[in-house]
Amino acid sequence: MVQVEKLLTQHNDVEGSHTIDVYRSLGGYKALEKALAMTPESIVDEVKKSNLRGRGGAGFPTGMKWSFMPKAPTFPDGRPKPKYLVCNADEGEPGTFKDRLLMTKHPHMLIEGMIVAAHAIGASRGFIYIRGEFVFETKRVEDAIVEARKMGLLGTKVSGTDWSFDLVVYRGAGAYICGEETALLNSLEGKRGEPRLKPPFPAMVGAFGMPTCVNNVETFCAVPTIINDGAAKFASVGTERSGGTRLFCVSGEIEKPGVYELPINVNLNDLIAHCGGVLGGKKLKAVIPGGASAPMLSAAETDVAMDFDSLAKAGTMAGSGGVIVISEDTCIVEVAARLLKFYEHESCGQCSQCREGSHWLARMFHRIEIGQGTEADLNAIAGICSNMAGQTICAFSDAVTGPALSSVRKFRHEFEEHVRLKRCPCKPEGHVPKHDHHASATL
Repeated sequence: MVQVEKLLTQHNDVEGSHTIDVYRSLGGYKALEKALAMTPESIVDEVKKSNLRGRGGAGFPTGMKWSFMPKAPTFPDGRPKPKYLVCNADEGEPGTFKDRLLMTKHPHMLIEGMIVAAHAIGASRGFIYIRGEFVFETKRVEDAIVEARKMGLLGTKVSGTDWSFDLVVYRGAGAYICGEETALLNSLEGKRGEPRLKPPFPAMVGAFGMPTCVNNVETFCAVPTIINDGAAKFASVGTERSGGTRLFCVSGEIEKPGVYELPINVNLNDLIAHCGGVLGGKKLKAVIPGGASAPMLSAAETDVAMDFDSLAKAGTMAGSGGVIVISEDTCIVEVAARLLKFYEHESCGQCSQCREGSHWLARMFHRIEIGQGTEADLNAIAGICSNMAGQTICAFSDAVTGPALSSVRKFRHEFEEHVRLKRCPCKPEGHVPKHDHHASATL
């Protein structure tokens, strides 16, 4: 069993942990008190030393991201520009549900982390962009903001200082693409949720054209413990380049699914064992280690640390920390086809390579799954993916190719069997698959 001191979730079972009174009784808002006595530069430096990397998926060093914010931006006429802080609480990646837990159990930890971050970058206004489906979580966060405001922790003269900072909650409308930070900013402004070309980067031209910093819920929640206990303690957990614990969302065919806080470099095999092993004692076939867009790992590849660099070296990514376990009895073709159907639906359609490529791949994988695929289809997949990855405004197109390429490359024999038998061998013979309107369409 993996053992570790929990830094974010140690009070999960405390009744009323979401309220300000309980949060403060457990040491909440002491980090803010400490941070307000520090210079913004020293806060940024402390976060840099902690080796905290963004927990939303990209894994970019948080302190470095904060340091990109301009110190005193002005309009052409010399007036100071406002700076904004945005929390990405969209959490639309399949297999990911840790931000939901944090907003439900510890909304004040998120708020405290955001106030500290705002002080560090000099922001005057913060926005929490929450996934539209998170109705209960939104209410929890909104109630916590009201509590913090009543205590003088938000609004004018934060904690008696001359600095003002307040938070606004904005609900999304269920678009996966709005998890991408620039699409989120467009949505926040009331525009169509489409990614923006970069440069300019949000640090220079972000929300409403102002300098903006965007971080994930878990990233902000890690900030209070870094300020309270010091960067060295946080950095001592993990690797030289990735510090701290991480919340892993473990789902799929696993005995004990859930959210687990463990060192960011925990071995994947140890993580699976920590969660009780594969459901029903079955053999492991594959793992998606970082949310649905992360390339699959076969059972032979799971002896790997779960930090960003180790998984990248293994040909996949840590992503959002969504670990999906797949057992020996599961049809990989069906899994891949289902994922690609999701991505086909969620493409914003702005870039033709993504709009058309995700559609083609979804149709091809569905054809193969129901026994109408050909060897030519299998050979065409890599070519389609090469025309998608790295060719678009955002990384969504690359995300589509993750499950497509990895499933075919690592489990090609299963795809070939579907083609040869002209049916899914994982289903009983005579099973009639559900066809959709384009099941037998040709490209």
